[in-house]
Amino acid sequence: HTPTRPHAHTPTRPHAHTFMIDPWKKVASTPLGEYVVFDVREDRRRSPVTGTTHAFYVIEAPDWCNILPITPEGQVVCVWQYRFGTEAPSLEIPGGIIDPEDGDPLAAAQRELLEETGYAAEQLLALGSTAPNPALQNNRCHHFLALGARWQQAQVLEATEDLAVELVDLADIPARMTSGEIHHALVYAAFLQFEHHRRAHPDLTFA
Repeated sequence: HTPTRPHAHTPTRPHAHTFMIDPWKKVASTPLGEYVVFDVREDRRRSPVTGTTHAFYVIEAPDWCNILPITPEGQVVCVWQYRFGTEAPSLEIPGGIIDPEDGDPLAAAQRELLEETGYAAEQLLALGSTAPNPALQNNRCHHFLALGARWQQAQVLEATEDLAVELVDLADIPARMTSGEIHHALVYAAFLQFEHHRRAHPDLTFA
């Protein structure tokens, strides 16, 4: 039979492919501001349920990448950095903005890994991508696994960056998450995709 859209007030249990959500038609879009790493716009969209229009605010940002680098000894090349949103240090994996001159996410991942950590990898594998915050942002984060990561050079950091490298045993990552040292959602996403990849490739080695 043809799936029907439940009423907004009706409690439902979500199941894949059981109902469709209609798009909200965009009736107007207004740029509000341009900043260093993102722009902001206001969209007015019409509800497919009530027909009324509402204002929504969108952060337009370039795509990002992050990289899960693992040394041949099974250590993850992590970076400590101060995050101004949370006003606290954060233990993360390297990553950053995909610049236009990079050409593609893989090239950006190679560049960011070398710049932020001084490490280069023998092999970079794409793990997939996620939407960092689809409620507000229009960009995606591309996740990569870097195998055979070895130190090559000193870090090349921007004036707004201050990163300290720490090698963390892969087996210790869950404990560092539980402790709250690793709390960045996109770092969690990268490790989750890595676990999917590792289950699909049980013979994976880090060398």
